[in-house]
Amino acid sequence: MTPEIRARQQIDRKLEQAGWTIQDLTHINLGAGAGIAVREFPTDTGPADYVLFVDRQAVGVIEAKRDESGENITVVENQTARYANATLKWRVETNVLPFLFESTGQIVRFTDGRDPVPRSRELFHFFRPDQLARWLAQPDTLRRRLAEHMPALPQRNLRNCQIGAVTGLEKSLALNKPRALVHMATGAGKTFTAITAVYRLLKFGGARRILFLVDTRNLGKQAHQEFMAYTPPDDARKFTELYNVQRLAGSTIDPHSQVCISTIQRMYSVLSGEPIDESAEDVSLNEVRQTGNQAKLVRYNPAIPVESFDFIIIDECHRSIYNLWKQVLDYFDAFLIGLTATPDKRTFGFFHENIVAEYTYEQSVADGVNVGYDVYEIETEVTHKGAELKAREWVDHRDRQTRRKRWAETEEDMPYTGKDLDKSVVNPSQIRQVIQAMKTAVETQIFPTREETPKTLIFAKTDSHADDIINTVREVYGQGNAFCKKVTYKAAEDPDSVLSSFRNDYNPRIAVTVDMIATGTDVKPLEVLLFMRDVRSRGYYEQMKGRGVRSLGFDDLKRVSNSADSAKARFVLIDAVGVEKSLKTDSRPLEKKPGVPLKDLLQGVAMGHRDDDTVLSLANRLVRLAKQLDDKAKTRVEKVSGGVPVAELGRALIAALNPDRIVEAALATAKARGITRAEDTLTADEIAAARAERVAAACAPFDKPELREEIESARREREQLIDHVNIDEVSFSGFSAQAETQAQKTIQAFADYIALHKDEIGALSFFYQQPYRRRELTFDMIEDLHERLSRPPLMLTTERLWSAYARVQASQVKATTARRQLTDLIALVRFALGLDAELKPFSEQVDRRFQEWIFRHNAQRATAFTPEQTEWLRLIKDHIASSCSIARDDFDYAGFADRGGLQRAWGMFGTELDGLMKEMNEELVA
Repeated sequence: MTPEIRARQQIDRKLEQAGWTIQDLTHINLGAGAGIAVREFPTDTGPADYVLFVDRQAVGVIEAKRDESGENITVVENQTARYANATLKWRVETNVLPFLFESTGQIVRFTDGRDPVPRSRELFHFFRPDQLARWLAQPDTLRRRLAEHMPALPQRNLRNCQIGAVTGLEKSLALNKPRALVHMATGAGKTFTAITAVYRLLKFGGARRILFLVDTRNLGKQAHQEFMAYTPPDDARKFTELYNVQRLAGSTIDPHSQVCISTIQRMYSVLSGEPIDESAEDVSLNEVRQTGNQAKLVRYNPAIPVESFDFIIIDECHRSIYNLWKQVLDYFDAFLIGLTATPDKRTFGFFHENIVAEYTYEQSVADGVNVGYDVYEIETEVTHKGAELKAREWVDHRDRQTRRKRWAETEEDMPYTGKDLDKSVVNPSQIRQVIQAMKTAVETQIFPTREETPKTLIFAKTDSHADDIINTVREVYGQGNAFCKKVTYKAAEDPDSVLSSFRNDYNPRIAVTVDMIATGTDVKPLEVLLFMRDVRSRGYYEQMKGRGVRSLGFDDLKRVSNSADSAKARFVLIDAVGVEKSLKTDSRPLEKKPGVPLKDLLQGVAMGHRDDDTVLSLANRLVRLAKQLDDKAKTRVEKVSGGVPVAELGRALIAALNPDRIVEAALATAKARGITRAEDTLTADEIAAARAERVAAACAPFDKPELREEIESARREREQLIDHVNIDEVSFSGFSAQAETQAQKTIQAFADYIALHKDEIGALSFFYQQPYRRRELTFDMIEDLHERLSRPPLMLTTERLWSAYARVQASQVKATTARRQLTDLIALVRFALGLDAELKPFSEQVDRRFQEWIFRHNAQRATAFTPEQTEWLRLIKDHIASSCSIARDDFDYAGFADRGGLQRAWGMFGTELDGLMKEMNEELVA
């Protein structure tokens, strides 16, 4: 078989897989199917290898080349274009054929001649005929729409970094760049940014379907939730009300979906035919070591053709698109958009160095989007040096999987290092010492004013290690099960439920995880991260640190950590395994000198200390201080600084140390001197001089003593001195005169309203016409009166009225800490009208009247009420106290229903029941 014949056979097979019918010219039958590929079709410039017909219309050509030719297939693009522009024999239409293919059978390249700047691209496989028909039915191509029809981005509710990311991406797509990288710091809203872009690509770009790729099932759930919560700026409906979003759980893509969320593992399984282990979607690809038996190749799947997606958004693209998994991206004919907070050289290379947005962690801290962090180290002897178990020592031996123990002797001396801990050896004392040291540090040094343990996340090595840590945490802190929970995929308790509680509820205070919430998962209240495991990957470590960087407002932080006294201003990374030293991280703690007072940092900078540690520490303190100051303090600082806000002073220090800007400044200085320089020819002295100049400009404001003093004064106002020396005593107790005057106005407004509306409001007319209309008072009448009183401008709520009477007529108001009920409005009206001499809760009045009524009844009856009847009468009394009255239908409510309801009451009281209810309605509410 010649190379030419072999290439043609491979092309024929691929066309048939894609739904094309292959025909020779002598047997042409354009009615045989929707898509017909005719071999050796004659044109006025010679026979074309294949001409493609869709619904009997010629739409494209394929130029076939042998695979072994050694030629770059792009060299025949002119030949393909010649056939597309040629006159086809017997053809009625004269327009140029739009779809151009070149193929060796192994390689397929495609050009859409209708694009604004036609450019060929490599395909995994040929398109199906219905795809070409769909494109032909559209007035513009996708790439033309991206270049010419995308409207300006509405900027409402978007951060500057998000605006820059979406606009940068759309500019890249307009230029037909196939790959784009969005680099945004953790916490800056990457997913929200991506959904904004997805919405615009669907609505204005006319995209048919978009794939959102993740590498863990948990991140897929989180992304789906964000799609459901997203409301576009130009439509009041949610995203999922406008477009169908599918979270892929099987092997079939919903034909009606516009967005498909899938793990890359599942999509690989679908395309390769490799069965998927459900647990594979629960582990980050950072933690998966690929072996030879995994390398099954992706193959064409007619149910999911290469044109299934127009765009693929790859979340956490720094880890999920290489080696084995790259095949998934090579399969689809789609623009690739990467999202990451931690790119590396491999990431930049994959996306052709097309970085459409770059927003670093340091920038996010300066902008207040994220918070800075401090590093606190814990080291133990065993962690550092290891230890040794001697032969014939009686110790527990524990099965790693079942955790079943047996008591036995060691067979030989067994030295171990810190790296062996929690793998071959578990040392409970080491875990206990670390946890105790963390507890002491947090309570005495890190967050000494907190009454509760700050939300803390502990990274464990394995699931078994996590169990050991949890047991130790509960013991050291003296707390129960709810205090510390495991959040891993292997946990018996639903991990999503525990994670939700960790975010939103008081407990758990401490969570222990292996990998489930190591990356991508939002837990904003986190303020402490404890590393009890080392990490192989620099990017993964940055992602794990990212769990703590998210900023959080004061009210939201206080909701789960009640003793917090400000918004979240930082988090603390506690390193118990040397993870910070074992890796050089791209993002760095801004607080390099956490023990140096702010006053000394300010003085040091003024005296000329311009090293990175001092400048960055001062910057972090200023950015943090800006979040804590009130408007008055900020204004005082700005007056002295010449109008520069405190936060901006800090950001300027961070910006001054930006390496890229320093190089730009050095190049500009050289150019100003008439010297042409390239970046790699700058000398160390030139870069140092540029740095010194930039840092000097940023530090110049701190030369002013009055600014330093004002900043320090503002900081001192945030702290309190506790005086245990001077003993105080009470000289006066009571409300102020001003408060009493306001209370009198409130009472008068209430009295005036009652007098003015006594005839038109049912509840008021009831009291004015006592005792003849007692039976008519209902809960609806009281609710109506309350609603009228609480409207502006009166705003007379039950609580406000009760408080006013307590201030003005304290001797006549019964003191109570009980929460006000709506029926207490009855007591207020009666007191205002002079029907009662004392203001007391309505329920207490009902209790007193009930005692009088039942005593009178028992005295008049031949036999007193039985204990069971009395209990039922008390239930009726309680219902009247909360609802004003009782009727037969009320026996369906829980208090009665679980005791037998109306049937039981009737059996107990018989025909007396209705009369008793009528009496109680009148007597108890009178």
